[in-house]
Amino acid sequence: MAGGNERSMKALKEVWKRAENSLCADCGKADPDWASSTLGVFICLSCSGIHRNIPSISKVKSLKMDYWDDAQVQFLAKHGNAVTKAIYEAHIPIYYYQPTYNDCQVLREQWIRAKYERKEFTEPGKQLPYSDGVKEGILWKRGRDNGQFLPRKFLLSEREGCLKYFTKQDAKEPKINVKIDVINATFQPEKIGKPNGLQITYLKDNKTRNIFVYHESGKEVVDWFNAIRSVQFHYLKVAFPIASDNEIKNRLTRNFLKEGYMEKTGPKQREAFKKRWFTLDHRRLMYFKDPLDAFAKGEVFVGSGENGYSVQKGLPSGTQGNFSWHYGITIVTPDREYLFTCETESDQLEWIRAFTSVINQAMTPQEYAIEAYFKFKS
Repeated sequence: MAGGNERSMKALKEVWKRAENSLCADCGKADPDWASSTLGVFICLSCSGIHRNIPSISKVKSLKMDYWDDAQVQFLAKHGNAVTKAIYEAHIPIYYYQPTYNDCQVLREQWIRAKYERKEFTEPGKQLPYSDGVKEGILWKRGRDNGQFLPRKFLLSEREGCLKYFTKQDAKEPKINVKIDVINATFQPEKIGKPNGLQITYLKDNKTRNIFVYHESGKEVVDWFNAIRSVQFHYLKVAFPIASDNEIKNRLTRNFLKEGYMEKTGPKQREAFKKRWFTLDHRRLMYFKDPLDAFAKGEVFVGSGENGYSVQKGLPSGTQGNFSWHYGITIVTPDREYLFTCETESDQLEWIRAFTSVINQAMTPQEYAIEAYFKFKS
């Protein structure tokens, strides 16, 4: 018996160390140490918890602590991540967002359920709830003034190329009507205070407007998210016919590069520093009095290094404004310097890394147009 167990463990380790099994099959995290004995995939601890919630589909065991018999090891050897992915990820729409270990729980859970439970990607041309170019339903939207979440009807239309929402079910005219190409959507459960919280951001008169929504059903809110990406993808395919699918995919919804509190001073650099919530959305650095404000109090354009933009650690000598945080950052633009302070050195370094990643990228023609608008506005 002991010899059989030893033989099984040796065979298990051989399968486990295959290159294809070195990353979690679901989120891509390195060194997974759990596996599904019914699906044949190697997964991380976090994803194993999601698998455990669908026991009719997946039975998970620790590769280090649990016993694996010969039949289970042979099943893993026959399958593994490559074979199983070829089955369950055979026909993923290019616009579908495939989450990583950095993404929130609802995105990862619905990705796993979509693959193994609903088998959404096993057949070509399968009709999916986010793929037919139109979606209508109720989302709970946070009120701009009172902060209460109330049910609102939303309508997404590929034919019209827009997203609308209505304050009443029977309303004929929408409260907003936003073109699909100026919309971003990103999950924000912690900021919104709802596990299925989604932040929808769009440009109005070249200013950023935030809408915060959620739905009790994780599947429903993720379906909305991927429906927005689907409509955006097909809209951009028409608008940019020579662009490749991957180029268009990279222009769909995006996570913010960095968010958090910093202090800032005014343009004269003699005013007291005030605490504000900052969001870096690629080249737009926006600041808000409250993280859930509908409109930014101001925005700073962060261009490229070759156009005179840079980020520096610390504040200029002789800075006069009073500040309570002592880890300074200076953003240098062709027109002026912007001064910020962070509460901790780790915050400071994270912000500097985020700014540097943007400044090191060359600007696109569209970004030159945005820069011109910011200069005209100032």
